[in-house]
Amino acid sequence: MTCARVLLTLIPVLITPLDLEKEPLVIQEAIAPGVIDYAVDIRQVGSLPIAGRADLLVEHRGHNEDVNDIRLRAAYKGQFEVLCARCVEPVPVPIDGDFDLIFRPQAADAESGERAITVDETEIGYYEESGLLLEDVVREQVLLSLPGRTLCSPDCKGLCPSCGQNLNSASCNCDKAPADPRWNALAGLASTIKVKQ
Repeated sequence: MTCARVLLTLIPVLITPLDLEKEPLVIQEAIAPGVIDYAVDIRQVGSLPIAGRADLLVEHRGHNEDVNDIRLRAAYKGQFEVLCARCVEPVPVPIDGDFDLIFRPQAADAESGERAITVDETEIGYYEESGLLLEDVVREQVLLSLPGRTLCSPDCKGLCPSCGQNLNSASCNCDKAPADPRWNALAGLASTIKVKQ
C-alpha cells in the first residue's frame, strides 16, 4: 500500500501526471463559497467538502507511445441556493454526489479529420497541457447534480409580468388581462357608432 499525500487547501488544485507518477494523490479539500463561479442563479452556501483520489493510468498505444490519463474519483456534499424559476427567490438545494472520471491530455487525440470513437471514449474528458484543475471538474459535476428547473413550491405564482411584484407575497394592481395589440385599431370605434332606437 502506498503512502499518499493529502491536500488541505482552499486554493485551486492543479493535478498533473508528474504529481501522480510515484503515488496516487489523496484529495481532502474544502472549497469555500465564492471560489467556484457556478452561474448567476446558483450560490454555494458554506464549504463544499471533496474527498477522493487521483491516479495515473498509462495507456500504451504502441512502440514508445504512452498516454498519461488521469483517473479522478471523488465524492462531494454541500448546500446550495438556486433561484426559483418563477419568483426568483432563493431555494435551498442540498446536493450529494460522486464521480469516477478519466481525463486524457488534449493533444493525445488531436488528429485532424474525422475518426470513429468507441462508447468508452465518450466518457473521457480532456485536460490542458498544464494539468487538470480540480475546481473545473467539481463545477461541472455540481451543475450536473442540480435540478434543471427549481421552484420554491409547485404552486408558485411567480412575478407579475408588468410590475415585477412577487405574487406569492402580495398581489398587485396591474391589469390582469392585457389587451391584445391587434384590437388597438378598434379602440375608438365604440364612441363613433350611433345606436338607432
